Amino acid sequence: MSGRKHTANNPVELGTESIGKLLWSYSLPAIIATTASSLYNIIDRIFIGQGVGALAISGLAITFPIMNLATAFGTLVGAGASAIVSIRLGEKRRIEAIRTLGNAFVLNIIIGIALAVLLLAFLDPILLLFGASNDTLPYARDFMQIILLGNVVTHLFFGLNSILRASGYPTKAMISILLTVGINIIVAPLFIFVFKWGIQGAAIATVISQTCGLIWVLAHFFNKKSHIHFQPAGFHLRGCIIRDIFSIGMSPFLIHSCMCLITILINLRLQQYGGDYAVGAYGIVNSVTTFIIMVVLGLTQGMQPIAGYNYGANLMPRVMKVFKLSVIAGTIITTTGFLILMIFPQSISLAFTNHEELVRISVQGMRLYVIFMPLGGFQIVTSNFYQAIGRAKTAIFLSLSRQVIFLIPFILLLPTYFGLSGVWYAIPSADLLSALVTAGVLLYSYKKVMQRKI
Repeated sequence: MSGRKHTANNPVELGTESIGKLLWSYSLPAIIATTASSLYNIIDRIFIGQGVGALAISGLAITFPIMNLATAFGTLVGAGASAIVSIRLGEKRRIEAIRTLGNAFVLNIIIGIALAVLLLAFLDPILLLFGASNDTLPYARDFMQIILLGNVVTHLFFGLNSILRASGYPTKAMISILLTVGINIIVAPLFIFVFKWGIQGAAIATVISQTCGLIWVLAHFFNKKSHIHFQPAGFHLRGCIIRDIFSIGMSPFLIHSCMCLITILINLRLQQYGGDYAVGAYGIVNSVTTFIIMVVLGLTQGMQPIAGYNYGANLMPRVMKVFKLSVIAGTIITTTGFLILMIFPQSISLAFTNHEELVRISVQGMRLYVIFMPLGGFQIVTSNFYQAIGRAKTAIFLSLSRQVIFLIPFILLLPTYFGLSGVWYAIPSADLLSALVTAGVLLYSYKKVMQRKI
């Protein structure tokens, strides 16, 4: 029986199979899943831009901070629980992994409902605060009302899917994402172009597709033949498990929370120096650059269970080998993305809209945005590596070095001197400095990681 087949069903293989084969077999499904999900977002925005209008793209961009905030709370549980599950399986503590699964399920329901109720109660003031104008507010409101009504589904789907991958079923996790994407791509144009439901149709399609994906994931975890599955005792919330989940999940939570704040600042500065179409241009640029980043994140999702399991089993040479291979692959991915976006920004922008001004700003912004993208692969892989081995403080610091220490000051300062271009300059400037900081931290802690002293 091949190593890959073992890996898909038996997490013990994480400690014995070739690292290269493991990284390939775990990362490929995750990359397909994350890029498919990101590609759906791009296609959805193309549908909205072509079927609803240029201002609808700007309205959708206004919703990014709320989406980031919802994602932050989702990853607080999902990313934390999946890392804990990998580590517990490596430690041969299967019962603790099952309890982590059950606690994650309950936490996702509680947080998903509470966040949706809170945001719906103050939706219009929040959107106006985030940079909506009188022209873009109706689009943003119509989209987010429906998305927030399905928020608990989103939390459960992505959270449990992360655990599905981490517990030894990367292919099933990939299929669940592909299922949602496939349904969305079929249903969204039907609702937008045929039923004429506009931006609301795109939101309804998203909720429907994620509900289908959630049903698939739940079917796996309710199946007693699955390596870890739901058990009644697991749904009893335990303080020690919640603390472990939140401790590791705090890194991606803070990343997405900071992304929320940063996107608000970017939208406000773009609105100030370029108006609604500058905000829409950021929506386009963010969509395509996120696609590249999601490829790297898919790679790290494949890396994390391998690194976590082997770290838990104290197989440190295997831990460092998967890290090194992931850094090389991540750098290749971001460099390829950089070349594509620098060479073809016009063609990419025209896929979203034919609006001349929106295309012009998008092309300018895209080329400035990606100047130091090749460094992003190393920075993303390294911060996620520290998360995978349970070193939450280091992961949080590396993540926040880009988001808080560098990017926020640049967003506030550079537009004052360079106008609209200054907003775009802020991103690559932060990319460069955060990559240098990450390299310094890695050099300092490498030996300590190998000796499990940090």
